[in-house]
Amino acid sequence: MAAGSCLLLLLLPSLVTASHRPPGCKIRITSKGLDLVKQEGLRFVEQELQNITVSDLHGNEGQFQYNISQVKVTDLQLAFSDLNFQPQQHLVFNINNASISLRFRRQLLYWFFYDIGSINASADGVHIYTVLQLAKDEAGRLKISNMTCNASIARMHAGFSGTLRKVYEFLSTFIVTGMRFLLGQQICPSLEHASMVLLNSLLDTVPVRNYVDEHIGIDYSLLRDPSISTDTLDLDFKGMFFPRVREDQELENHAVEPVIKETERMVYVAFSEYFFDSAMQSYFQAGVLTIELQGEKVPKDLEVLLRATFFGTIFMLSPSVDAPLRLVLQVSAPPRCIIKPSGTSVAVSAFLNISLVPPDRPPVQLSSMAMETKLSAKVFLQGKALRVQLDLRRYGESPMGAWGGFPPHPTHNCFLLSRFRIYSKQSALESLALFSLQAPLKTLLQLTIMPIINERTKKGVQIPLPEGMDFTREVVTNHAGFLTVGADLHFSKGLREVIEKYRPVPTAAAYFSSQPAEPSLDPSSL
Repeated sequence: MAAGSCLLLLLLPSLVTASHRPPGCKIRITSKGLDLVKQEGLRFVEQELQNITVSDLHGNEGQFQYNISQVKVTDLQLAFSDLNFQPQQHLVFNINNASISLRFRRQLLYWFFYDIGSINASADGVHIYTVLQLAKDEAGRLKISNMTCNASIARMHAGFSGTLRKVYEFLSTFIVTGMRFLLGQQICPSLEHASMVLLNSLLDTVPVRNYVDEHIGIDYSLLRDPSISTDTLDLDFKGMFFPRVREDQELENHAVEPVIKETERMVYVAFSEYFFDSAMQSYFQAGVLTIELQGEKVPKDLEVLLRATFFGTIFMLSPSVDAPLRLVLQVSAPPRCIIKPSGTSVAVSAFLNISLVPPDRPPVQLSSMAMETKLSAKVFLQGKALRVQLDLRRYGESPMGAWGGFPPHPTHNCFLLSRFRIYSKQSALESLALFSLQAPLKTLLQLTIMPIINERTKKGVQIPLPEGMDFTREVVTNHAGFLTVGADLHFSKGLREVIEKYRPVPTAAAYFSSQPAEPSLDPSSL
């Protein structure tokens, strides 16, 4: 028994580690970000409450018969509201001392007297308390999974006009009490529909698993339910790229888990080395990390340099002396991302095969050299797209092999050192001969190959935010094994605009059945 307990204790750490998969991407929303969401959310709640549908109120009191219909909300005052985090998975939205102004149509029959008109009413001391529970659904998408709501109206007043105003004032207590009850019954269902249906349709616009380009896709599914403290909401995303030829592929994550400690900005997004490594491995498996240049596509300076370097070999191939050159640069293993506090780099190993391509004859290989390089990387945001620009140059070098003397952008993450080495795959003697090629080949690769690579990655990858929400004032910060992007948020589109864009179109039958019946003007109908 004791031995079994000891074994269980030894296995427990490994079981906990196995159940907790580290995220490749992590997002933190702070209380400052929640304040911005509250402002836009309050406008959305006002719009929803203005669309409240209140049932007709009709009946009789002695010789009086009445019908109250066409109730409309004309004004809302939601001055005292708050939106807070509530551990562990909840958001609390609280509205205090609000007022709702109404206007509705009245019909009254007393003996032979018939009166119609309108009534202006005001519900004061309105209190609404809602709690939204956040969770991940089966697809790994953030959803509002449950909602509780409490609504109350402290008092209600009504103003009457018309020939039977005194009669209405006599019955006002009964009518106002009825309207107060009906209005109170509609507030929570309206907000429940707004949360569980409309806001969830907004969350559907967050990319979960989609294609980046024709070669790879990205999986942003949540690994677990959100973690909410009193000041922050943390979301752990898988953050894994996959090749489209093998969409079910899973790349195990052994990278450092991102840790976000900051709370000064509205939002923080953290990316581990795994995030970038999975992208490069996916491109490698898709077979697209190969570049071929032949004939006129080979830069003239590079062609002259290579022909001079391999002059002896080419001279021996007299029939093929003037044959065009072909360069094939092929990555030999998945590149690896290295993130340090000093910057970001990408380690690449590749083969560079140089051949002559005589017309109507098999290619003649001049050299097959191996390349090892550590590319400097600038990571930055453009809109909601995360982009990486690779470079062979070092900050501070001359324009032919440098940043051109300009310092990096303050919001860019930049690795200041790069490494480049070439050697022959065939012999140490040839490696020695290639040493003189290293500096000029590095410069020419920077001017020819790097623009091609950066053009392919120009689009970037979208960060998982809802449509209509964008970043501003981004700052990239490096840590050991991961980097963070701190930013503020702004709404480029309102919640209503985005929701209406994706709202399902109701069927004709549903539309007509939802329309309230027009009250009759015929006193006999009362």
